[in-house]
Amino acid sequence: MDKKTGGFAKPGGSSRAAAAAAARTSSVKKGTLKRLIGLLLEEYKVMLIAIVITMIIFSLVSAMPAIYIEKISALITDGLLTIKENGYTELSEFSAVYKEMFPTIIKYVLIMVCVYLLGLVSVFTYTRLGAIVTQGFLCSLRKRVFAKMQNLPIRYFDTHNHGDIMSHYTNDIDTLRQLISQALPNFISSALTITLLLSIMLYYSIWLTLVVGIGVIAMFAVTKIIGGNSAKYFIKQQAALGRTEGYIEEMIHGQKVVKVFCHENASKQDFDKINEQLCQDATNANKFANILMPIMGNIGNILYVIVAFVGGTILLNNWTNPSINALLGGEKFMTVSVIVTYLGMTKQFCQNISQVSQQINSVIMALAGASRIFDLLDEKTEEDEGYVELVNASEGSDGLTESPVCTGIWAWKHRHGDGTVTYTRIEGNIVFDHVDFGYEPDKIVLDDITLYAEKGQKIALVGSTGAGKTTITNLINRFYDIADGKIRYDNININKIKKSDLRRSLGVVLQEVNLFTGTVMENIKYGNLNATDEECIAAAKLANADGFIRMLPDGYNTIIKGDGSDLSQGQRQLISIARAAIANPPLMILDEATSSIDTRTESIVQKGMDALMKGRTVFVIAHRLSTIKNSDVIMVMDHGKIIERGNHEQLIEKKGTYYRLYTGAFELD
Repeated sequence: MDKKTGGFAKPGGSSRAAAAAAARTSSVKKGTLKRLIGLLLEEYKVMLIAIVITMIIFSLVSAMPAIYIEKISALITDGLLTIKENGYTELSEFSAVYKEMFPTIIKYVLIMVCVYLLGLVSVFTYTRLGAIVTQGFLCSLRKRVFAKMQNLPIRYFDTHNHGDIMSHYTNDIDTLRQLISQALPNFISSALTITLLLSIMLYYSIWLTLVVGIGVIAMFAVTKIIGGNSAKYFIKQQAALGRTEGYIEEMIHGQKVVKVFCHENASKQDFDKINEQLCQDATNANKFANILMPIMGNIGNILYVIVAFVGGTILLNNWTNPSINALLGGEKFMTVSVIVTYLGMTKQFCQNISQVSQQINSVIMALAGASRIFDLLDEKTEEDEGYVELVNASEGSDGLTESPVCTGIWAWKHRHGDGTVTYTRIEGNIVFDHVDFGYEPDKIVLDDITLYAEKGQKIALVGSTGAGKTTITNLINRFYDIADGKIRYDNININKIKKSDLRRSLGVVLQEVNLFTGTVMENIKYGNLNATDEECIAAAKLANADGFIRMLPDGYNTIIKGDGSDLSQGQRQLISIARAAIANPPLMILDEATSSIDTRTESIVQKGMDALMKGRTVFVIAHRLSTIKNSDVIMVMDHGKIIERGNHEQLIEKKGTYYRLYTGAFELD
């Protein structure tokens, strides 16, 4: 039921709203990567420095074998030249030549083994540290997002699809896992290796390096064209995932409505449209991403052949043309061993360029997820300028004083500008003084509402759906702030009361009961986490719930699953009443708490609520007028205005709207 319109939302409607919200976050904002790295450094600076150091070591290790391979190749080549120049033909002569260089080769091989072992240690170190950083950061980020969510106003949850919000914790954060654990380390490692290889390649041959540079330019051009298209669709894919999860969550939550109205086929069609869009975006993203690597690989192969050809040409010219030999740096730097080594470095260089280009898509997708997360973190939190606190108090000859233990007496602790503190006993008086309010600035829901609720009074709000009854209770809780007028609680403007303290002074029993996974006892304690088991049992007895609870398989230790789906609606409502009773608030709000249960169960629940309401100021919203006949004041609302007020007898005598409702001449819609 849509609380603002009073009608059922069309299945898929909120998904379209989510689509609009997702569209607003379907791009990567500038500075997202910088902010993400800043958060990482904030929490794991020392570990990240260690990771970078070990990655630098690994990069050095990756480049060093090329040097020793060249040295070994050069030794072997020199041996062949020695054999050729001296005209050796006997095996003993061959052995003598290579026996002389064998210790040097062994030395180089041992150095390479040590280098590779060092590389193994460095890889092991940075991957282990990377796993710790990744999972730790994601854990803290989830905590940060969840903490932020607790401080967001109700308006945010009314205007954002719940499934899309859940997607922040799953899809969006999972993309960061890939970024931190895979993409960024590979990116940094490849970049370092490329830099080192480029330095070595320049040392051996400027001309061959220029050839490789031209190939790299071609590879980056391809990456920009193909990777750019891929990134665009990866961003769309991330937003589409949020819409899909939002729709699924909506359909699961409303499955009974879907089945009652035989809406299965229409739901499937709506889902197919959303899922098809996700499929198209994901296909396009992966289509470009998957062709990038083969293209880059083939460019690398072509470059390998070109380098071999150019290197061979230079080598031949070194041998046959002295002038070109001098221009190209002399045969000291251009030998067969250099070309063999250079070709290996070219292959390694191209592979690292390909790895960098391959990680770009992961980076873009992760930044799209991070951008959505930061959008949530940047949402404006619920403002609270209040300074008046709710405290336990004890009463003595000197008046009220603050008490560290629960005394059953509540007081407002008012700190004044001159440093003094005064305590005012909570009475539960509520005053609406010419209040105007609208969920949207141009759509007024409450128009010039004035009402008074005194200590111990039961105030009933009656009217058709959308008349503004629930809105009044939302304003008492300060889920929303009013546009004009004032709301006073015990003659204190509620804007001056801390929101958490204001809400602790209120007990709420809603038509839609929300129970949580856990025992019955834990669900009752939700109203007061410091309550003892004995106090919870006393609250259950007060709510008339103790009888059925003791009949459950494990009594108060029975596990509630699936929001209490194995309990009847009346049993779930009695638990919610016990939860409100354990909070022991001075003011109660009952929002159509019995409208969804049968008449017999209602009488049981009503007894529990009557016990709960005793001695408290109570606001009751009800469609069944029989439940509010004993109210001290009944207010009839219509289109955001109070059109009648009085007790049952007074309103019957007026023979107005309430009279027609009570006698059945007019029905609430």
